[in-house]
Amino acid sequence: MYRVWNFVTDYSLLLIGGALAALVWANVDAHSYHAFVEYPLIDHFFIGHLHDDGAGHAYRTLTLHYLVNDVLMALFFAIAAKEVWEAVILQNGSLRGKKAVTPLIATLGGMLGPISVYLGLALLLGPAKFGAVANGWAIPTATDIAFSYLVGRMVFGAGHPAVRFLLLLAIADDAGGLLILAIFYPSGDLAPVWLLLSLGAAVGVFVLFNWLPRRLDAGDQLRTRSTWVRTKLSFWPYAIAGCLSWYGFQESGLHPALGLLPIVPTIPHADRAFGFFAEAEVHLHDLLNQMEHALKYPVEIVLFLFGLMNAGVEFSAISEPTWLVLAGLLIGKPLGILLLGWIAAKPLGLGLPAGMRTIDLFVVGCVAAIGFTVALFVASVAFDPGPVQDAAKMGALLSFGAAAISLIVGKLTRVQKVVA
Repeated sequence: MYRVWNFVTDYSLLLIGGALAALVWANVDAHSYHAFVEYPLIDHFFIGHLHDDGAGHAYRTLTLHYLVNDVLMALFFAIAAKEVWEAVILQNGSLRGKKAVTPLIATLGGMLGPISVYLGLALLLGPAKFGAVANGWAIPTATDIAFSYLVGRMVFGAGHPAVRFLLLLAIADDAGGLLILAIFYPSGDLAPVWLLLSLGAAVGVFVLFNWLPRRLDAGDQLRTRSTWVRTKLSFWPYAIAGCLSWYGFQESGLHPALGLLPIVPTIPHADRAFGFFAEAEVHLHDLLNQMEHALKYPVEIVLFLFGLMNAGVEFSAISEPTWLVLAGLLIGKPLGILLLGWIAAKPLGLGLPAGMRTIDLFVVGCVAAIGFTVALFVASVAFDPGPVQDAAKMGALLSFGAAAISLIVGKLTRVQKVVA
């Protein structure tokens, strides 16, 4: 029913490869690694890191790191946004209706729990340390969908209702993560007026190339105009709108990697959802799914480069932020999901899926503690380059240990595997 292994191999193994290459490189020759990552591609360019020349004049430099993290990663976040959008808006979407309420409340616990543990332990380090590490509070809120889903199937079996619960929770967690990045981690001084460019691009492309052709085709069974737009213009209007929206995000001070998010809902999409990882999606020919399929191989390369650009941390960098991130993920996330999931299921009377026990919420929380991709990204924007950022990144990388913990906890809580 699900093509999870294809997804993991396509989207995650290259990411791991890039991360491992970066770890080895940084620990063998840190100087050459950082020189490579920050290599200036174009100076005094219209995109890139913002600098001041000392005379009051601002200019931008496009580095290799900026190209990957701020430009190319926009494609990855667009795919994540596409899955969240379909889960919310389409018929049979997994985040619609009463069936999604308990996972959504548990997701809130899976974010508040890590934040509380991270900041609570940071306070114990004293005012000076707290001030240095406090901005990393959002790092342990992340859940890596692909790896968590794979480990969840290993722990529960493909047919266990907890696996679907975990998937809903991970998708909702991604949506929350995108909001956190947009609101709490601007890339520079805020200039909200530039968001009018993003809004105008989104509204313009939706009206002219989506709504208007369908409006003009009212009563036309052949859908002549809509077909012409889809076949002749294809994705180009949305690509141009995406570039404008991305630029608006960069100039507004919001993180430009989120710049394609306003465009995703404007793209013609299927009428119903078949679920994340569903094989049926391969056979959908709406423009939104066609664009996702076309981005498959480019995003594989982007994730490899992302791992290479961001995971180059020396092992000597392990320090307090590493343990704060790990504590938030490994302690805060399971306890938060268990507590709020139980409140939703029992006191609020929303219940759990048939065949799922209350203790399974804790096991789900352990699986969801695999932060990796998004946690690594948040660490790169939460802190300036330096020892604190490196230590926090190491915590994101070490969150892979949650996989082994999940398998052990599954055995101890006597999870009964259910084969699909």
